[in-house]
Amino acid sequence: MDEKQQERSSHMKYLEGMEQIESDILEKVITAREKYRPGNYTSEDVRNGLNAEERTIEDFAALLSPAAEPFLEEMAQKAKEETEKHFGNSIYLFTPIYISNYCENHCVYCGFNCHNLIHRMKLNPEEIEKEMKAVAETGLEEILILTGESWKQSDVTYIGEACKIARKYFKMVGIEVYPMNSEDYRYLRNCGADYVTVFQETYDADRYEMLHLAGHKRIFPYRFHAQERALMGGMRGVAFAALLGLSDFRKDAFATGLHAYYIQRKYPYAEISFSCPRLRPITSLEREGTAAIWEPEETVKERQLLQIMCAYRLFLPFAGMTISTRERAGFRDHVIGMAATKISAGVSTGIGSHSEEVEKQGDDQFEIADNRNVIEVIAAIKEQGLQPVMNDYVYV
Repeated sequence: MDEKQQERSSHMKYLEGMEQIESDILEKVITAREKYRPGNYTSEDVRNGLNAEERTIEDFAALLSPAAEPFLEEMAQKAKEETEKHFGNSIYLFTPIYISNYCENHCVYCGFNCHNLIHRMKLNPEEIEKEMKAVAETGLEEILILTGESWKQSDVTYIGEACKIARKYFKMVGIEVYPMNSEDYRYLRNCGADYVTVFQETYDADRYEMLHLAGHKRIFPYRFHAQERALMGGMRGVAFAALLGLSDFRKDAFATGLHAYYIQRKYPYAEISFSCPRLRPITSLEREGTAAIWEPEETVKERQLLQIMCAYRLFLPFAGMTISTRERAGFRDHVIGMAATKISAGVSTGIGSHSEEVEKQGDDQFEIADNRNVIEVIAAIKEQGLQPVMNDYVYV
């Protein structure tokens, strides 16, 4: 199917080769999101949610609502108590490593989109090893492997080889790549991957269609069910996220929480975690030659992001939570230990930028806000009386 045919195709219809699974989770989440009216909740609803010992979906909805904003300090205190109860004072560190920026999708908000005139590059196995060796020398023991979403340039075998190399240097290996079938996830698990992160971007199906014009990513339900297929393929953990700012951020946060909640109930052994990204500006220079800065549909303020993170923590207190370098250093330092349990360090979103032996040639996906290296992030963690942890998983 060529790009024009994909553009005309329904974003809800699976393409050839896409695995379809029996699951009612999508319908539950999307129905609940459509019915959710954040403005209908009152301070009494918020108070009930704060005081509940085990919080319900309705409590979660109230804690995400505008009515909860005046209670943010109390939410933060209760979130901190829950974080300490389940994670102690440990803060986990990792870094993402981009090994390819080729992409076959046309997503209007992404710097990697297939129409952007950026310098494309993918690392070969030797370069991947040099990059990973350089990251390991910083003391980090967990890595997240990322690619652009190109099934041709970054096929499953290529990603699998990267996982095998990563396992030589790291005790935890995550992947944030294009969604795939359960048998492919099983292959990557056997290559050394531990967990899978997928951003649904937005759970607003209509808005999703407008933002994803072509490519496999256009297919909304296939992306939605990626975490479940990953668990069917034997992955140990899965992470969930909406890219806040693409649509109504409260509704998207509500849907993200529900998605994780229903997966946890169906797969109780799974390790569940959240990422909490806000949309970052990207420069779009498409083939017609016109440059533009793509800005969020809706601005999400730091206080609102903090509210979302605290609501996640209070609803699913055992879930891990990552705060990325999309956020400024001061904010990241503020939320670790309160709601976030994992922080990235020494980050670049370009290709080939960790090792001096690999010349940086691939352009970045988006701008980051916190450029601190691993030593600086560790120092910031310790200054707050928290314990930086490189890894707590031991293979025997």
